Amino acid sequence: KAGVYDEYVSIPKQKKNLMMIGAGKGLTVITGNRSYVDGWTTFNTATFAVVGQGFVAVNITFRNTAGPTKHQAVAVRNGADKSTFYSCSFEGYQDTLYAHSLRQFYRGCDIYGTIDFIFGNAAVVFQNCNMYPRRPLDNQFNAITAQGRTDPNQNTGISIHNCTIKAADDLANSINATQTYLGRPWK
Repeated sequence: KAGVYDEYVSIPKQKKNLMMIGAGKGLTVITGNRSYVDGWTTFNTATFAVVGQGFVAVNITFRNTAGPTKHQAVAVRNGADKSTFYSCSFEGYQDTLYAHSLRQFYRGCDIYGTIDFIFGNAAVVFQNCNMYPRRPLDNQFNAITAQGRTDPNQNTGISIHNCTIKAADDLANSINATQTYLGRPWK
């Protein structure tokens, strides 16, 4: 149902094959504002967290409104195997989408952020998605992805297929002021 839901959602491991369908990006919004600066661990800043296998989300916006001065502030933390997000929006600044672990698929999604805004150690595919670097704090840079693999033998990584990377409006207005990198190692 359309609306703004100011709450923290956690889908546990035993809730398998759950599907959530919203009214559309920007119409069904799950929002929160937990941040590292406010005393939360990065892991626990997530507005929406899921670990139940086979999770599917369609037409939902997930948002963390803590802002750039609050540093790490996760909109979605995903540790659900075989999870899929279709036509969803992930909005935040630092550490927006935590692709924590296991196998994940995102198609037709919009992801907004600044530093390491797609990060984690999942085997994750982004297909036909839009990635929007935002304006970070002064003297900071943007890194779209940060992969957390610590062992070269792990079968994890971030695959970006047929996606568009375009500056968000706030960054586009100051395009020469910020360096933006596609990726960097996280650990």
